[in-house]
Amino acid sequence: MIGVEWVRMMARYNAWQNEQVMVAVRRLPPQELTQDRGAFFGSILGTLNHLVWGDMMWTSRFDGGPEPEVSMKEAPGWFPTAGAWEAARFQLDGRIKIWAAALREIDLVGDLEWYSKAYDATYRKPMGVCVMQLFNHQTHHRGQVHAMLTSIGADPGVTDLPFLPGN
Repeated sequence: MIGVEWVRMMARYNAWQNEQVMVAVRRLPPQELTQDRGAFFGSILGTLNHLVWGDMMWTSRFDGGPEPEVSMKEAPGWFPTAGAWEAARFQLDGRIKIWAAALREIDLVGDLEWYSKAYDATYRKPMGVCVMQLFNHQTHHRGQVHAMLTSIGADPGVTDLPFLPGN
């Protein structure tokens, strides 16, 4: 289904996209980041916080490292400032790249089983599907952030995968 080179490329793509969002976010006044814009997680910052939460939750299932310190419901308010979000995002992107670099093809075979506190249920799904979910979820919500940023005149940068530096 997927291979380690795809995962490594997507980990690099994720970090590249988040760096571009960071540049756009740094140029905005705080009220622009926290204004409710009708997105599922409300604001630009709320959506970015949810992304950190989701990425950390999935990554913890893959690498055995720490889970988010807040619940999914609390995630939109997790990091109250752009600076706090940026620090957490930068650290997490490094963690994702380290996990991807150490990945072996065999690690993508078989099922992943986990307990979800958010849904109070145990799940078992193919590992490849779970890894794809990490990157698909990022792209989905980053697309929402992109739309919110462009609607206020901010430039979140190029998003096309063929233009990923180093490819």
